[in-house]
Amino acid sequence: MDEIWQLGAVGIAGLIRQRTVSSVEVVEAFLWRIEEVDRIINAVVVLTGDRAIDEARDADGSLARGQTLGPLHGVPFTAKDVLDTAGVETSAGIPERVGAVPSHDAAAVSRMRGAGAILLGKTNVPPGGSGGVTENAVHGRTNNPYAIERSPAGSSGGEAAIQGAGGSPVGVGSDSGGSLRVPAHFCGVAALKPTTGRVPNTGAFRQPGGLSDTRTQIGPLSRYVEDLTQVFEIVAGPDGVDSGVVPMPIADPSAVELAGLQVAFYTDDGSTRTTPDTVAAVRQAAEALVAAGANVAEACPERIGVDALDISRRYWAWEDLAGGETARLLSDWDDFRTRMLAFMGSFDVIVCPTSPGPANLHGEGLDTMFNYTLPFSLSGQPCVVVPSGRSTEGLPIGVQVVGPVWREDVVLAVAGYLEHAVGGWRKPPI
Repeated sequence: MDEIWQLGAVGIAGLIRQRTVSSVEVVEAFLWRIEEVDRIINAVVVLTGDRAIDEARDADGSLARGQTLGPLHGVPFTAKDVLDTAGVETSAGIPERVGAVPSHDAAAVSRMRGAGAILLGKTNVPPGGSGGVTENAVHGRTNNPYAIERSPAGSSGGEAAIQGAGGSPVGVGSDSGGSLRVPAHFCGVAALKPTTGRVPNTGAFRQPGGLSDTRTQIGPLSRYVEDLTQVFEIVAGPDGVDSGVVPMPIADPSAVELAGLQVAFYTDDGSTRTTPDTVAAVRQAAEALVAAGANVAEACPERIGVDALDISRRYWAWEDLAGGETARLLSDWDDFRTRMLAFMGSFDVIVCPTSPGPANLHGEGLDTMFNYTLPFSLSGQPCVVVPSGRSTEGLPIGVQVVGPVWREDVVLAVAGYLEHAVGGWRKPPI
């Protein structure tokens, strides 16, 4: 069991197909790991253990008959508790929603199950599933697996925490302003925020997608970048419901040549200071890309931090804005996106901090937590956070790898290289 829970989804799927392990053995191993760690971190709010075991038996039976359901046949996964799960409570941390059991899966959950994956449980969120503090009146507070006195961030904090602790091989969360990326950074795992318009938000609580929700993207978290690639391919694409999803082709990260890539990096956006350990982690990543043959230059889009924060604050107050103020907001937002497009005309990749520093103590750091992720929510660009360095206290530091819109293949390729060159998941102390 100790070996199984440290593996990722792609690796486990291969072992199941080869019949080296059974799906039942895998599910039992992760249930055992959840039992071991979740009393400490409180990340899993609904456990579907009995149902998962039954589905694992069915998966093993299908495989014995020569039938496979998809690339994640028999592999367990977890889902953020804003995503509808048929027959499984989805409270989103709101007392009034306790006992709310959807009849249908969210689009991303349905696609995961269609690929053969088995739902293992739901993970904790802030009330209503939005914000930087993963604590609510229904399920309590989630702790960081690397230091329980510290935050896992939010809003995908429960999902990032259980991934970091090894209680699930892969999970699905969501990101509006950094809600996949900052928790992944705090909890020492990898996460992908796809390009805006890649993945349907259908079935996500208070995340409608379309024109009314132009920042939120569903995406995967895992300890390993290769799992992000696999899950992205599964969940992306139109579903006929979310009007904001664009039918764009998906390119293969393995076809990306790092040599010759034009890489910009910055350690400070000119608005929010970063810790020395964060600076060192970003510089180490940049140096590793130089060693891979990339052309690396220190460059930062002008006013990226201050303008992104200003636009985001006005966006959050959207319902209170007068007509003229709304028009100015959209104009300023368009101008920001145009400037980012121009910057990316000279670069294939940006490498930068994910947050000003490593995981904060509970209740601290909320004012600046998302300052390095907000710009790329506004620009709609794909981002991967990958574990890179460690702070002087031994806390994880993840760097943010940003690419041009629709080029998830580039950011996944770069992140996969950095995972092996300078970082990667490390077993937490719990």
